[in-house]
Amino acid sequence: MLERLVRGLREYVVILSILLLIGGLFFFLMGLFEYTGLQAYQISVFKIGQWNAYILVFGLIVLSIGIYYLYSFFKKRKFVLDELKTDKRSELLKKRNKLESTVKHLPSKYEKMLVDKEDEFNIK
Repeated sequence: MLERLVRGLREYVVILSILLLIGGLFFFLMGLFEYTGLQAYQISVFKIGQWNAYILVFGLIVLSIGIYYLYSFFKKRKFVLDELKTDKRSELLKKRNKLESTVKHLPSKYEKMLVDKEDEFNIK
């Protein structure tokens, strides 16, 4: 059950990290403007009172998580695409373990690309 959930979330990691990034930025700015008393931020419908420091910290945490997941996705994606461009079987065999472990954290499209490349070089 948990594995199916993780596999499903893997397919939408970019969308989820962007949503985390936007939500974190919203809460961070909401807490920042309420905490500093700036009146430029009028989206807030109600007064948050004493909760502004908590919202500021919560926004910063969610923003950091969103940035981390987005950065790690693009870093892993770049590594896999760069390594799959090779035309040498020996280079692919050297990096095979790292590629397989990296592909597990990416959407299934990249796993299929790795399997196709292994079939091309007759790697079992």
